[in-house]
Amino acid sequence: MNRLTNPKPFKVLIPKILQVILNIGLTVLALALCVMLIVEMVEFLKFIINSGKQEYKYFLAKILVFFLYFEFITMIVKYFKEDYHFPLRYFMYIGITAMIRLIIVEHESAMDTLLFALVILILIIGYYIINITPRERPMRKT
Repeated sequence: MNRLTNPKPFKVLIPKILQVILNIGLTVLALALCVMLIVEMVEFLKFIINSGKQEYKYFLAKILVFFLYFEFITMIVKYFKEDYHFPLRYFMYIGITAMIRLIIVEHESAMDTLLFALVILILIIGYYIINITPRERPMRKT
């Protein structure tokens, strides 16, 4: 049978090629995030050592940025450990951390702060729903 008339090899080959490209891209992204995490840690340590005046907003913002990098790296590690699957709960962790950072850094408008808090509440409710539902996944065909 002619390869052009039989599309089955393309259905198998194209997802494998795209998976390899995705894996390479995520590996490069993880390495870049590790470098940025180290840079953030060095800046954080410099701030602690050199700061005579304690600016708690800046301090907290730096801690939360550090955790955002850390959570993204952890999510990529879980992707490879869990058979090429991104756990939704890590996206929720990142969203909650990002919203807390916004509340700490940009809290001039009461309405914006209220909306950020509502987003955090929605993410927490979603996280709770994910945790109470069973984790049944369809079996993968190899």
